[in-house]
Amino acid sequence: MEIKVTVKQLGRKHPILSEQKIEIEYHHPEITLENLLKLIVQQQVESFNSKSFEQEDVDNTKAPAENYLNILTDTGKAGFGSIYNEKKADVQKAQENAVQAFEDGMFAVFYNEEQLESLSQTIDLSTQHTFAFIRLTFLAGSYW
Repeated sequence: MEIKVTVKQLGRKHPILSEQKIEIEYHHPEITLENLLKLIVQQQVESFNSKSFEQEDVDNTKAPAENYLNILTDTGKAGFGSIYNEKKADVQKAQENAVQAFEDGMFAVFYNEEQLESLSQTIDLSTQHTFAFIRLTFLAGSYW
């Protein structure tokens, strides 16, 4: 089943990633938020693990497109498409981390502009609305 996902970070004018279509292995019209998170993480880990790792003797510059460079520098994370860590991601550990992060309030999930607040909440996928994942950033500071 194909779902539409948008990932955003609060405080940014433009989303870090624009709307994407993700293919998950699920064939029923309804799903719980917990199962959906696990299926999305599984798809993303499998996609990551299938990428080839580069072993280069020379560091060839892979400059991003000019219009995307400002977004990269604003976030402080300029990546050039190379993966230097050869370790494959563990699907089960990644799924546990995603569920724990949701429970800890590290990100919020919206479906058709309605916030999903419980992992046991049932979602009707037949409506084919876009999911929005918003990474929440906590303020650091002191009271003095």
